[in-house]
Amino acid sequence: MSDRITTSKLDAMKSAGDKFVMVTAYDSTFARLVSDAGAECILVGDSLGMVLQGHDTTVPVSLDAMVYHTECVARARPTSMIVADLPFMTYSSPDVALTASMKLMQQGAQMVKLEGGVWLSET
Repeated sequence: MSDRITTSKLDAMKSAGDKFVMVTAYDSTFARLVSDAGAECILVGDSLGMVLQGHDTTVPVSLDAMVYHTECVARARPTSMIVADLPFMTYSSPDVALTASMKLMQQGAQMVKLEGGVWLSET
């Protein structure tokens, strides 16, 4: 896979009924391995709170931690699309969500992911 994955490519895959692979990575080394293996997306997940930081939940994960790990993954210069989680309470309003998303995108995220339901529809 030499061309970088884009939202247009993912949309075309979806339209064609194709599946794509997304693997979680928190650092440059693993991001390079995942990209070289052909995964279309790399998720920088807030699960790093449990996997790397030893927390019981993802709630304590800060935006600064997500920004740092997104930057680490981006340094691998993967062809995979980098998707970063917005951590807890960083999307409580549209303005807060845009500011948090901007910080992640400035460090290499091409897409951000948030979790929630109808209550987030305006965000």
